[in-house]
Amino acid sequence: MTVHERRAEQRTAPGGSVEFDVDVLVIGGGPAGTWAAVSAAERGARVVLADKGFCGTSGATAAAGTGVWHVDPKPGLREAAMANREKMGGHLQDRRWMARVLDQTYEDSNRLAAWGYPYPVDDSGTSQRNSLQGPEYMRLMRKRTKQAGVTILDHSPALELLVDDDGSVAGASGVRRQKHDRWIVRAKAVVMATGGCAFLSKTLGSNVLTGDGYLMAAEVGAEFSSMEFSNPYAISPAFGSVTKTLFYGWATFSYEDGSVVPGAASKGGRSAIARALLQGPVYARLDKADDDVQRHMRASQPNFFLPFDRTGIDPFRGRFSVTLRLEGTVRGTGGLRIVDDSCATSVPGLYAAGDAATRELICGGFTGGGSHNAAWAMSSGTWAGWGAAGYARQLGPARQRRLASAGTVALRSRAGRAFEPAALTKAVQNEVYPYELNYFRHASRLEGALERLDAAWVDASSADAASKDDLLRARESAAMLATSRWMYRSALARNESRGMHRRDDYPDQDDRQRHYVTSGGLDEVWTTVRPHADASYAEAAE
Repeated sequence: MTVHERRAEQRTAPGGSVEFDVDVLVIGGGPAGTWAAVSAAERGARVVLADKGFCGTSGATAAAGTGVWHVDPKPGLREAAMANREKMGGHLQDRRWMARVLDQTYEDSNRLAAWGYPYPVDDSGTSQRNSLQGPEYMRLMRKRTKQAGVTILDHSPALELLVDDDGSVAGASGVRRQKHDRWIVRAKAVVMATGGCAFLSKTLGSNVLTGDGYLMAAEVGAEFSSMEFSNPYAISPAFGSVTKTLFYGWATFSYEDGSVVPGAASKGGRSAIARALLQGPVYARLDKADDDVQRHMRASQPNFFLPFDRTGIDPFRGRFSVTLRLEGTVRGTGGLRIVDDSCATSVPGLYAAGDAATRELICGGFTGGGSHNAAWAMSSGTWAGWGAAGYARQLGPARQRRLASAGTVALRSRAGRAFEPAALTKAVQNEVYPYELNYFRHASRLEGALERLDAAWVDASSADAASKDDLLRARESAAMLATSRWMYRSALARNESRGMHRRDDYPDQDDRQRHYVTSGGLDEVWTTVRPHADASYAEAAE
């Protein structure tokens, strides 16, 4: 079958919508989504990719550079790479999955080079593949996605999944924002690659990352894992959105009176900054960077300096106010639970990739930052695309199916009060932004937040359907609300401090809790404990 023959056929349907019948639908157009779409198409599947923004420019990766967990296939190097972060992640990683990701990332990086990505070379002429410039990377991935025969729906956020009579996922529907109409894609399999949830916290590139895929997946019964590890905060200028934190290793942090914040420059300095911010403003100056380091900084991450250049601040010589912005599951490790090597979820026909999926298998309980997450996006996207294409092929020729819409909150008329997305978004942010609630956790504070969040869910789920103009924002606010409840229920279920999960009432790591916390549900959120796959390597490491 040629690429042209594989392209999805668009049909105009009654009611101001367009329809597609394909093998695989990919929701999300970031690295994971584009890798999934290309991989599925290369397996002979007809593929549609629907992006909330413009595929290739929206999302966290497209806005900046990122490291990549790329390691040469030498046993010693691979062993060190896997062991390096196991203690930091609370020994929740899985060595088999870590090795799989390193292998697949190495292969996918080679493919990127063959496709024309301009990797830099060192003085010996060796290609350096441990980082990617987001704009160039995603521009190339859009190009390759189109060349593979994938139909891209830009500015077309998904609103809800479609399910077959047997409960399997069979497509999705959404809106085309620029066409002012709706789209419906009937698919044999769906890959959820919608990214994580940063709660509209003004982190660079995360304005489209509101947990939409989580909500849609939960509405068909999907499960989540490690949602307690969803509370990373990133250092940012108080007046900007750039959350690249590497350069703050050269910073001195001080109070308003100029005195140094104790512990802020240490390895666990973010906790010290958070506690200081609870008392008042905190300032930084990159005064530890010499002239050579300063030149390297500007060359490697020019967007870091844009907020300073616009405001006339020299960050190397002048103090500037900083804050910590919540990155949620974008830099956390929680997400949809995957149940096999193909990145299938617990719901037939639904696959997950990138930040929409849990990264516990390679990161454990501590953020993968850019590097591990970037490797996971490549690898899980590749596997999910293969898995979805294989699942579609097993279903055989298209048959007449009776599909039903799975969406709930904000989509169904209930003759209740009007849905107010702006107010709901603010209410959620009030519960997840504060450091004393989310960063430094305690059962009494978590329970209080959950009581308010649960009440907000009752109100939202009983409200009338959102208006056409408010529909997208309503679903976003509902998704953020649902995400916060899985996070905090999971945080209550883990009575210890492990990885990024900090409990003031349980400050130590408990070896008996080396397990995963699975969660799910909407009206009633539940949690359960799932054992770790293999304890042998952690015991050996200790």
